[in-house]
Amino acid sequence: MLFYNEITVPPGHTVLAYRGTEVKPLGTGRHQISKPDSTVTVDLRDRLIPVAPQEILTSDSIAIRVSMSLRARVVDARAFVERAADPIGAVYLAAQIALRQVCADTASEDLIRRGDAVDVEPIRAAATEVAATVGVELLDVVIRDIIVPAEIRSAALEVVTAKTRGLAKLEAARAETASLRALANAGRLLDAHPALAQLRLVESVPYGARVVLSVGGAEVPSED
Repeated sequence: MLFYNEITVPPGHTVLAYRGTEVKPLGTGRHQISKPDSTVTVDLRDRLIPVAPQEILTSDSIAIRVSMSLRARVVDARAFVERAADPIGAVYLAAQIALRQVCADTASEDLIRRGDAVDVEPIRAAATEVAATVGVELLDVVIRDIIVPAEIRSAALEVVTAKTRGLAKLEAARAETASLRALANAGRLLDAHPALAQLRLVESVPYGARVVLSVGGAEVPSED
């Protein structure tokens, strides 16, 4: 037993046992193997790679800050351990550079109006290409926050407010025009039919009031 080691691998992990030029991957469970020269434990579970907020100039030279997260997992433990000193850092850098390029090609107005204006496909493609070389599978790319300067947000709010006020004034003018048109039509109708005017007058008199109608020059008293 002096020449053997017992190694327990937890779920969601693998252990690479190195002995000379040989590498033996060990899956979840308990293993008794010839004493290795060294072992490396690799986490195979999904992991989040947060990309710190990046300050980027948009296509119209406005400085914005964008934060992003990547979701990935190790699919080739040996490549993950052997091909790069910092494999996650390599994927991070590829995504970071691609994010800067995408935002540099986008206008700040689009970013303000639409949160999905940042096209993540070029970022996904660039990060996936690098991830494949270090044994990592990229699962998802998510833009978390887009932060624009306060003065730009204020200006955008003023534009929206001005548009809303303009629409409100337009609707008020339309309502007033419709009301005047209705009054003009009513006036023409009453001019053409005086009896309707008298009838409308009678209807509008409060209950108990005395009304005097002139019919053919003679006054005819009436009580409501």
